[in-house]
Amino acid sequence: MEWKVPLADVQFNEEEFAAVQNVLKSGWLTMGEITQEFEKEFCSYTGTRYAFAVNNATASLHLACQSIGLGTDDEVIVPSLTFVATANAIRYTGATPIFADITNELDLTISVAAIEQAITERTRAIMVMHYGGYACDMSAILALADKYHLKVIEDAAHAAGSFLEGRHLGTFGAVGCFSFFSNKNMTTGEGGMLITNDEAIADQVRVMRSHGMTSLTWDRHQGHAWSYDVVGLGYNYRIDEIRSALGRVQLRKLKGYNQKRRELTNFYRELVSEMVPSITVPFLNHPGISACHLMPVLLPEGIDRIRFMEWMKSHGIQTSIHYPPIHTFSAFARPKEFNWNLQKTENIGGREVTLPLYPGLTHEQAKLVVESIRDFLLENN
Repeated sequence: MEWKVPLADVQFNEEEFAAVQNVLKSGWLTMGEITQEFEKEFCSYTGTRYAFAVNNATASLHLACQSIGLGTDDEVIVPSLTFVATANAIRYTGATPIFADITNELDLTISVAAIEQAITERTRAIMVMHYGGYACDMSAILALADKYHLKVIEDAAHAAGSFLEGRHLGTFGAVGCFSFFSNKNMTTGEGGMLITNDEAIADQVRVMRSHGMTSLTWDRHQGHAWSYDVVGLGYNYRIDEIRSALGRVQLRKLKGYNQKRRELTNFYRELVSEMVPSITVPFLNHPGISACHLMPVLLPEGIDRIRFMEWMKSHGIQTSIHYPPIHTFSAFARPKEFNWNLQKTENIGGREVTLPLYPGLTHEQAKLVVESIRDFLLENN
């Protein structure tokens, strides 16, 4: 349908078109020099030593799990209020995701106390997810990890351009993983990035990303290698030059895009506070600088969420849910031996609605969104 206010919108112009055309004219489409430049620029932007562009963020999460040596008998503590890829990547290694509750209705990131309660002798790692681009409590999480000798993986799919204590999110743990899916703050359509400061992890990822091979097609094309060895299990997680070209342009625009998102988020907060104070807006005065990837709100208790979303749809406004908690899916039915306490996740998971947010959103559109929420609540009070 034709949305008056879509949930998200891609911001492309002549710069992206030209970047793609230049790749097509070059005749080299698979991972090569453009990708290497993209990785260098992402390292510079995030302040990390190593960056590896991949075909999607799920691939980066899988590589992260493999690189820290997860296996069949291991457990990884992870939030349930996240996209299923966060937990799937753990399962790819044979390890088991153990779900921990969120902090509270104003902070939808994983609870530090819940993490510690979930630690067992089989726990090998903590995988955090910076929900909506808002930082988890990394100092406390890193302290826990140090106390129990655990690795930390950061699912930073929402967090390109998010900072905490002057550091880019994704640089606190052993590995950070980013998404460039079409609704993200910077996009390549599909695509992702893995970053790390650990040389040993970088060496593993470099090989695993491309079939376990010791040299790339680009290396051989340049005459830097004539053949290759396969030194371990690998995957075809390479990105292509077209998407890397898009990524370089989008990265240059990211600071401006995120600033606009922050301004719009503050504008939403003011409107909601004034017009629909019964609606809860999480992350007010949250620590750090958020990329403001999502605009989540919580409906009052007892409101029929599906009816609400249908109302918004009938007024031309697209909404979404972030997320149905993973532990409620059939594929993640709770084993009898796990006694997860996820009351906050389940409560928030049933009330959360994501409102439209993107750099091109106008104040008039944001007002229409909040006015429609007000009208629904007036009719259903």
